[in-house]
Parts: sequence; structure tokens; C-alpha cells
Amino acid sequence: MEKKIWLSPPHMGGTEMMYIQQAFDTNWIAPVGANVSAFEKQIEDFIGCGHVAALSSGTAALHLALVLLGVGKGDIVICQSFTFAASANPIAYQSGIPVFVDSEPETWNICPDTLERAIKHCINKGKKPKAIIIVHLYGMPARMDEVLTLCNHYDIPLIEDAAEALGSEFNDRKAGSFGTFGIFSFNGNKIISTSGGGALWSADPALIKKAKFLASQARDPALHYEHSVTGYNYSLSNVCAGIGRGQMEVLRNRVAQRRANNAFYQKALEKLPGINFQKEPAECFSNRWLTALTLDFQQSEISPKKLIAELESENIESRHLWKPMHLQPVFKDAPYFGGNIAGELFHSGICLPSGSGLKADDLQRVTSAITKLFA
Repeated sequence: MEKKIWLSPPHMGGTEMMYIQQAFDTNWIAPVGANVSAFEKQIEDFIGCGHVAALSSGTAALHLALVLLGVGKGDIVICQSFTFAASANPIAYQSGIPVFVDSEPETWNICPDTLERAIKHCINKGKKPKAIIIVHLYGMPARMDEVLTLCNHYDIPLIEDAAEALGSEFNDRKAGSFGTFGIFSFNGNKIISTSGGGALWSADPALIKKAKFLASQARDPALHYEHSVTGYNYSLSNVCAGIGRGQMEVLRNRVAQRRANNAFYQKALEKLPGINFQKEPAECFSNRWLTALTLDFQQSEISPKKLIAELESENIESRHLWKPMHLQPVFKDAPYFGGNIAGELFHSGICLPSGSGLKADDLQRVTSAITKLFA
């Protein structure tokens, strides 16, 4: 059997071991050190504005954003339904009430019209939302102009889940830099990786300073261990931050490579019936973290399950699109606004191998397997 083609494996740039070795040579292997500070600065410089706290995961970053916004028991947080569970789980950590909103068909992200309907409903019930969480799905920016207009009009803080979208842009502005907070993930399958890690962005330096305080167990400035508020063990290791420093050096290349993968797939599969790729509106620039497509069963009689099985038989990993949060058993009682766009995307879509290390032969293997099934 030919070698495994993975969905989105880590791809090292070459200098990561140098920064890791520096951490060991200086004995700074704890969640502080020169690598952490330098990694945060690299992210700030790349985004072009604001301040960053490097953290243990994107989920930790999102949790701290909710904490800093004062979300507590019974508070409503509106969240995009079509996303990974980590976008919604921190609402439950805070004993908040998630209100899920459907997608729009172009970017597959939160529908602004339905979002406004959800906001109005909550306000009319006397429960103004404490925050809105939108997601830049698979690297595709949401309709930020309309979302921001709503957030400003109703005075509701925006959290951008840009876990999948580092390097993406909306109207030439980096994803993750529009809201009160931006969230990034450096999990092993993301466009760059620190093995496990994440970051919290904000334009407000005081918020990032407080985030770092909370992330390091919220220890008060006293000679002994004094704690006035609940803290968390969310700091990023200096060793992992060293990996991040090397990864940031090749981020622009990684974006170009993933976009090239997407372009190859679209060209190679354009004549197959019923295949539609996630669109990229003119104002959007997607890092194309994962190449995602939908299948029209009426045109091809090929389902995602059948295509995934065919690729697996060729030792190629693929996967279904995210199952929407409002269809998840854990959130079955949560309010939901919208139709069935997210549900239809889940039932009709898959993600193809999209790693930045894919070779021409790998891409040809994937498209040949798909073409064979359609034939």
C-alpha cells in the first residue's frame, strides 16, 4: 500500500529546533521565557496591530475571552452553529447559555440576517447577549462588515474564532483583529503548529495583561502565594513557543502552499458533476487551511460517506464537515435560529487532504481516486 496521505499534518520550517535548543541551553523550559515573548511579538507584527497572549490552546484563549467579558451563569452568548465544539464549549465552562445561529451559503459562516434576528429575540426577552462568537470556517473570513455593524449597533462585544484562519484577511485586514478579542489555535493540524497552543489577541493592552495574569493562576503580587480571583493554568511552554517562532518564519509560505492545493483541486475536479467548493468572496482572502467541498447527490449519486471510504481504501485521509452545534447531543436543549444551511453542509460536504507539505504526486493521487469513483 502506498504511503498515508494525512488530512493536515504538521509541517516544520527548519529553525524550530534552534529555538527549542535555546530553551534547553538556558534552562527556560517553563511557561515563561524568551521564546514566549518573541513568539507573541511575531504574531503581533504579523497581524499588524494589537497585543497577544500566547496560551496553551485556542480553547483556553476563548475561555479567557469570556471570563474577561464577565460571562457567568445564565448569561447568553450567541455562537455560530457550524463550527468545531471548542467554539461553544467555553460558554458551558462559564455556565452560560449558548444561542446558536445558522450559516449563510456563500462563506458558510454566520448569517448576519439570522444573527440580528437572534439578537432582537434575546433583547426582547430581557436577556441582552454578553458576547457574539463568530468563526472563520476553514480559513474563510465571515461577512465582517455586516457582523461588525450589528455588534456596534447593539453594543455587544465580538469574539472572532480565528483558530483556523491565521493568515486570512477581510478587506486587507487580518482575520482575528476585528473584535474585542481574536482567538488563534496552533494545534498539530493547524496552518502552523506549536504542538499544542493558542493565542488571544486584543487591541486593548490592559485586557491582554489581565489575560496573562489569569492564565498563570492569577497570583497576586505578594511575597507568599495570594489569590484574590480564580486563575487558570493556561500559559504556553517556552519550549512550545520555540516551535512557534520557527513556524511564524514560514507562515506566509504555508498560506501560499495551502492556497495552491486548493487551486489544484478546483482545477482538477472542475468537470466532475455536483462538486462545489467553498467560495471566496472578493473581499475575502482565505488561508485555505482545509479545502472543503460539497457533493450534490442528485447529480453524482456519490455521498460524503462513500467518497471518504473510497479515499480511505487508497490510504488517504479525509473527513466530514463539522456537525453543527445545534445538532450535537450535548447542546440539544440550546436555542437555535435559522434554517438548515449548516445541516445541509454537514450532510453534503467533506474536507480533502490540505497539508502544506503535499507534493504534486500526493495531490494527483487524491484527485485520481476521486475521479475514479465518479467514473
